[in-house]
Order: sequence, then structure tokens, then C-alpha cells
Amino acid sequence: MVFSSVIFLLYFLPIVLAVNYLLPARFRNYWLLFSSLFFYAWGAPDFVMLLMGSVVANFFAVKAMHQSHKFNKIWLVLSLTINVGLLIYFKYFNFFVDNINILLAQIGVQPMGYTKVLLPIGISFFTFQSLTYTIDVYRKVHEPLRKLSDYALYIMLFPQMIAGPIVRFSSIAGELVSRHTSHQQFKQGIHRFVIGLSKKVLLANTLAEFSTETLLQNGAELNATTAWLGILAYTFQIYFDFSGYSDMAIGLGNMLGFTFPENFNNPYASKSITEFWRRWHITLSTWMRDYLYIPLGGNRVGSKGRLYFNLAFVFIISGLWHGASWNFIIWGAYHGFFLIIERLFLGKILKNIPAVFSVSYAFLAALVGWVFFSIESFGEAVNYISIMFSGSFGFSELLLDRKYIFTLIISAVFAFWLYLPHGANLQNWFFGAKYRLYPSLAMNVVSVVLLLISFMHLVASGFNPFIYFRF
Repeated sequence: MVFSSVIFLLYFLPIVLAVNYLLPARFRNYWLLFSSLFFYAWGAPDFVMLLMGSVVANFFAVKAMHQSHKFNKIWLVLSLTINVGLLIYFKYFNFFVDNINILLAQIGVQPMGYTKVLLPIGISFFTFQSLTYTIDVYRKVHEPLRKLSDYALYIMLFPQMIAGPIVRFSSIAGELVSRHTSHQQFKQGIHRFVIGLSKKVLLANTLAEFSTETLLQNGAELNATTAWLGILAYTFQIYFDFSGYSDMAIGLGNMLGFTFPENFNNPYASKSITEFWRRWHITLSTWMRDYLYIPLGGNRVGSKGRLYFNLAFVFIISGLWHGASWNFIIWGAYHGFFLIIERLFLGKILKNIPAVFSVSYAFLAALVGWVFFSIESFGEAVNYISIMFSGSFGFSELLLDRKYIFTLIISAVFAFWLYLPHGANLQNWFFGAKYRLYPSLAMNVVSVVLLLISFMHLVASGFNPFIYFRF
């Protein structure tokens, strides 16, 4: 079940909200936990018991870690092993065995036979939240939760369980125990959810029709024009797909009394790849910074070589987090390379040139990187990039498709609206921190119109992909 589906919009969400506010406050966590289990079981019933087992084991391991002074590190290792072990097994077992079999085949040895391991939905996201809980309690950032049901709700809360944002335990601990949703917050949540739904359904889904078809074309059928238009569609698709889903999660959190962190901040308006990663998937990049990069030494290491190693390592891990594929590892290393050269010399140049050039550089670098992210085969990705830069520009049917061109233009406007006249004011009007800043009647009309258009689009089309379900 995805947020941008008829069954979620017409049945699941209204029932969850209605019952949540009819129940006394002391029963609401139990209701949300039940609803979240049902939500997960709808898409992955075979993994519910596994997930619950890991939640129970981790809760008691962290509790024992907190209470034990002598053996706290042993309990810490146990908790980390449970979480990382499950992630490695379910996400990377097939990848490791496949690569071992390739090596065995090269030396003439019979490949190992094995049964493919299925990937639980959202395992990367709820694993990182579990790790956050363990590490925050170990570092004494916050006391552990007293009730198993509250911890289970933290891990499994349906708005953010499948695709984030990654919510730090310390930032939401108080709301798990006690929260109050004001009329203003609930209204803001509805508006934010509708904005995200519109981005997902009207922009991302429409662009997906063109990017999917183009990226899967045989090299002989492509020219440079079509290749650029195809990856351009994917570049905007993945942004509005994932940021739209994050907006919906944040909106749902507001409706239920939770405050989730922002996950995107106009990433394509960045003037460098370093800045891009401060604006793209913010909860992942800050997680990597605080729980991996800084413990490795961060910027305070003794040598520049170690600093560059830390940057490369963190981004390779970030690529691997996205998927068990060499192309994801290459994508992570690719971004790590840009961060290193920006620290070496390029960053100073980018600060002293007109914004149009630095923004174009960052956008082009990100766009080329999406080729490795979107195409599973390394050879096919390299071939696609070679076509892009082959100079074989010519006619493309996409140029005559008014639906494609219109959606692309609207996407570009929203992606770069910070550089438009009054663009920042327009963004604040849509995403202002306090709902009282909005012209209430106008925003209500905008929300209703967008909701109706999005719903009609969903009913008329059965095409509703979501890229980050893979992770």
C-alpha cells in the first residue's frame, strides 16, 4: 500500500485518523501500532513476524545496555549485530553470492547453488532508525523508552516506515510518549500531504512514463537528443517522486501529532555537489555524517589523505545503502569524487563564478550520476552516457509530445524556483513553518483543487511507480 493509492486515500487514512481522534489519548499509540502493522502486512505479510522479532530483540538489548555499566558494550555490539546483520543478510546476500559465483566461473569452478533471498520493504530505513535508537541511548543523548509498544511504534510508524524520512530517536522521543495535535497543525498536515501527493502523482508519475521507456531502449534506437531528454525526465522524476513522498510523510506526521524532519531543500538549486548533499535526502546525509563520517574522524583527521578516504568511504557506503549493485557503489563513489575535488580546488572556483554556471555544473553532475542509479547494468549505463555525449543529436519524438514538454517545464520551474522573481516568497507561501502565515482561504482552495486533480489522475491511470520502494 502506498500513500498515492486509492485504497490508502479512501479507506486506510480516513479510518486511521477517525479512530485515532475518537480514542482517549492513552490508547492512541496502540491504535497507531496496529494500523502500522496492518499497513506493512498489506505489502509484505511474510516479513511482519521477522520485523517484530527484531524490534523485540533490539528493545530488550538496548534496555539491558542502558541498565548495565559493566557489560554495556557487549549489549551494544549485540544490538548493532542484530540490526546490521539483518540488513546485510536480506539486502546483500544475493549480491555477495552472485559476485563470488562470477569469480568461481572465471577460474573454472562450479558456481554455488542457492535460493534467492527476498528483500523486506523498507529495511534500509527502519534499520537506520533502529541503529539511531541504540546509538543515541548508548551515547546518553536520551533515555530509552519504557514500553515495548512505544519503541515498536517508533520503528514501525507507517508514515515514515517504508521510505523515511529517517527520524532520529532523540527528536521524536517526547512525542512518542505524549503529544497533542492542534487544529493548526492538523490543517498544515493536510496541506503538506496534498502538496506531496500532487508532486508524486502529477509530476513524478507523468515523467516516469517517458523516462522508463527511454532508459530501457536499445542503444541502436537512441540518439543523443532522446538520451538527454530521457535522463532529464528521470532526474526530475526521482526528485518529485521521493520529495513528494517525504512531503506526504511529514504531512501525515503532522496530522497524527508528530514532527518529522525535512528531507529536501531545493537540491537542484545547489551550486556544488557538496551543497547538493546538504539539500538532497537530508536525513540520510546527516545520518551518515553524524554516525559514520564523524566517528571516522571527520574533518579533524591528521592528513588530507585520510580526510579524502573518509569522504570516499562514506559515499561508497551511501551508494551501497541504496542498493546491492555495483552501479549503486559506482554512483556513491562518483559523488564522493566530486566532493573530494571540490575540497581540493573546485570549490573555490565555484564560489567565484556566476551562479548560473555553478548551478549548471552541479545539476549536470547530478544528472549524469542518475544514469548509474537508474540503469542496473554497468555496461548499459556506460553505453547510455556515451550516447549522451556522442554528438548524435537529431529528431526525437519526445520533442513533439506536449504532455512531456509541459510536465518538464513545470518540473523545472518548481526545481529552480528559488532563482525566479519572488520564488523564495512563493516557497514560503507553500511551505511556511507556521500555517497562520498562509492566506487561509487561498490555501484551502489550492489544497482541494490539487487533491481532486491528483485523485482523478490516480483513478484514470494505473501507473503508480515508486523508486525508493527498492531500498
